[in-house]
Amino acid sequence: MGTIPSETIEQIAAANDIVEVIGSYFPLKRAGANYKALCPFHQEKTPSFTVSPGRQTFHCFGCGVGGSVFRFVIDYEHVDFPSAVRKLAARVGITVVETSRGGAAEEDQQREARRLLLKLHAEAAEWFHNNLMKGQFAAPARDYLEQRGIDRQIIKNWQLGFAPDRWDALLKWALDRGYTRPQLLQSGLVKLRDESDTRSEIYDRFRGRIMFPIHNDVGEVIAFSGRLLKDEEGAAKYLNSPETPLFRKGNVLFGLHKSKRALIEANSAIVCEGQIDLISLFEAGITNVVAPQGTAFTENQARILKRFVDEVVLCFDSDTAGAKAAERSLDALLQNDLIVRVVELPRGEDPDSLVRREGKEKFENRVTSAQDFFDYWIEREMQATDVSSLGAKLQLARRLAETISRVHDSLMRGEVVNKASARLGVSPADFGTLLSTRPRGTASSEAPESAHAQAGPRPRHDIAMLCLLALRDEAARSFLLAQNWRETLEQVPDAEILIRILQSELHPDDPASLSAFMASLSPGEEALVSAWLLQKVPADAETMVEKWWLGIRHAMLRRRLAAAQNRIKLPGLSTGDIVNLQKQILDLTQELHQLPKLSSATKIDS
Repeated sequence: MGTIPSETIEQIAAANDIVEVIGSYFPLKRAGANYKALCPFHQEKTPSFTVSPGRQTFHCFGCGVGGSVFRFVIDYEHVDFPSAVRKLAARVGITVVETSRGGAAEEDQQREARRLLLKLHAEAAEWFHNNLMKGQFAAPARDYLEQRGIDRQIIKNWQLGFAPDRWDALLKWALDRGYTRPQLLQSGLVKLRDESDTRSEIYDRFRGRIMFPIHNDVGEVIAFSGRLLKDEEGAAKYLNSPETPLFRKGNVLFGLHKSKRALIEANSAIVCEGQIDLISLFEAGITNVVAPQGTAFTENQARILKRFVDEVVLCFDSDTAGAKAAERSLDALLQNDLIVRVVELPRGEDPDSLVRREGKEKFENRVTSAQDFFDYWIEREMQATDVSSLGAKLQLARRLAETISRVHDSLMRGEVVNKASARLGVSPADFGTLLSTRPRGTASSEAPESAHAQAGPRPRHDIAMLCLLALRDEAARSFLLAQNWRETLEQVPDAEILIRILQSELHPDDPASLSAFMASLSPGEEALVSAWLLQKVPADAETMVEKWWLGIRHAMLRRRLAAAQNRIKLPGLSTGDIVNLQKQILDLTQELHQLPKLSSATKIDS
């Protein structure tokens, strides 16, 4: 991958007003020159989340998070920096062109191919959607969705579509729009009639199906899932796009682009099997929902979910296939230290039918009272086993032990061992001998993922004051840049952040350049800078910056003088060493005398 030029980052920051961006996620209320809201990153009753339109920054004085418009999108959307930049660029119609770090031609080709694939998927989603909304041939699909409780507004909300029951409807549409045969084959929207011959005829993959666009977590259409409108012998009810450069089935969770904020707030994910189940729950107001692309969770899907929640509530169908899917999901979920619970649905019901029949409140009650997975699973296994048979009981014990061995958390593991041994009627110690000594899937050393970064430790007061002035006042910044600042600050503790500020190309009166500078910082540093940007600047900034700088110079010179005076007292120095130290002491003493006298307010102990 390439890098995004700082000029582009600055351009995107200038075009995205932070008040408008954050205001599109939740309401902001004006408070003097700024705006305030309840912080989305921690629970609070009094608003401490502040947005500055003048500085184009946000900061929460409760939990300490803060930064530029890029940092907000990164933290709120749970995306990386390049994704946040692209999302904000797309919002204002700016094209992001990355500079290559090597293999430029190949990287440019890959980037252009990806852009065209995304464009094709976005336009195909719109074409499918228009078919469903307006096409006479799609009337049966509209009737079917209406019977399932999905009205026109819900169809629009999820951009549902319909693929005509013809072999070449999408193919002709795409060729007319200038897409090539190789691009269409790479997208998976068409397929070869003879898979062994790349020159054979191509035709539409999706025909006569209701189309569900599949999005990545930043909202781009990357694939489709098509539901057959009428059953055909030998045809799958649901058909997904094949693996493509955009789409890896095991890496995507359906609905995540809409539900991730609700997942974070609930710290719990309701997982259902199908797209219609998810849509019905979401539109009923139960928004912390996702669906795997298939029934069982993959390791990557579980890892993605762990970014948002600590608990998963499986809400699969009540049939045997649903129970097996829950069991197959367990391994991946446990390996990511997720707490797993299971909603037992009445036989013959699925989440879609249940929420439409019972309503939101009763369904939420089912979720609240959902069983711990191991309680549910142990009970099912016990009911299906003749425990009066010693052989069957031993086999069951080994099966239970194999699964419990996957639990990483030692406390949870102990609780589950107690439950299983109690139901089997054996001692926890005896049952424990069946467990693997190491939970399956663990590494020899695991570094926990860093928690959400808050403001880093503040530097000492004099450095913090100079940081504030260098960020907020052009004249103060110019004064510092005119000094021998690099040589001085490299000898001063806690000055790294001030060095970063001075060596950057930021301009205190240009919020876009401040945003571009903050994009180069760590989350903790960015939170610290965002707090400084919301503080008041002293009226006499030029005088203050000179005083604080003078204090730092005095302290640095006194430290160097004391070190030289102590060193000259050491025994065994050569004549040359003594002469050099005497000269150094004389020069430092003269430099100190030439500096103006310090006031008590800025005097710094050496």
